[in-house]
Amino acid sequence: MLVILAGQEDRCASWLANRWKSSKVALLTSADLSRRGWRHHVPSSYMGAAVIDGHKVAVDTIAGVLTRIPCVYEHELGHIMPADRAYVASEMTAFLFAWLSGLSCPVLNRPTANCLGGPNWRRERWVRLATSLGIPALPVQRKVSQISDGLVEQPSCEVIVVGDRCFGNAAPALTSHARALAKAADVDLLAVQFNSPDAEGQFVSASLWPHLVCPEVADAVLCHLLGRAAC
Repeated sequence: MLVILAGQEDRCASWLANRWKSSKVALLTSADLSRRGWRHHVPSSYMGAAVIDGHKVAVDTIAGVLTRIPCVYEHELGHIMPADRAYVASEMTAFLFAWLSGLSCPVLNRPTANCLGGPNWRRERWVRLATSLGIPALPVQRKVSQISDGLVEQPSCEVIVVGDRCFGNAAPALTSHARALAKAADVDLLAVQFNSPDAEGQFVSASLWPHLVCPEVADAVLCHLLGRAAC
């Protein structure tokens, strides 16, 4: 089975589960982490068990995981006493980090110390990585005022990397840049933004959370999780 780790109100996750239903997909949310049946060994073992969508399943039956949350959020823990939610959310996040790290199946993306879905870096860190790879990048500018503190908006096009495949209306040079950036960041799923779709376009930023409600991209993610060239 395939597992989508997501927030309880994630409509995209529900859409993906419905589209992939022929491949046996289930949603894993924070509610499942409070249910009996989990069994995790350190080091990881095929004897482990998980509770997904309310059902206990053997870990060795999980074929792949798509992660769509950076952590467990307090506001989703309505069944926990308010005074304990911050602590419980932190503990659940730590558990998921250990559990995801121990899975032998494909995981998009593997967790890092600061995020369950990969290196959740600020724009400055992504720009530094891009420039180290020789990818032309726009400098980071921030505006500070009494009203807001944010990035200067830049027009952009987007390239979505799924494994070795790229999607987006961009010049081949930009898809090569996007693929190189994903490889350097050690991720298989990444949205990369540029300020122009032309070959001279400059890197703007990257995100671990690409828009997946696109049949072509969704099918590519499914193929990657199943280890297939095409689905």
